[in-house]
Amino acid sequence: MKHPMISAIAAVALLAATTVLWSHTPPKMSARTAAMPPLQDLHAKANLSKLPDQEVEDQSLIYPSLAKH
Repeated sequence: MKHPMISAIAAVALLAATTVLWSHTPPKMSARTAAMPPLQDLHAKANLSKLPDQEVEDQSLIYPSLAKH
């Protein structure tokens, strides 16, 4: 008798939680992104052309040596 009652309560709680979460619609995406300037404008304002070039060592072909027994 307890097992079906617990299952029913869990099902009702899950249904209620799903209904509450589903009913909340997220705000429109265009309203939030409209205020952000284009990336090119941000780079121009930051004056990135004056920064020095960064040299990165290529380590794409460096593998750890295998342990010898």
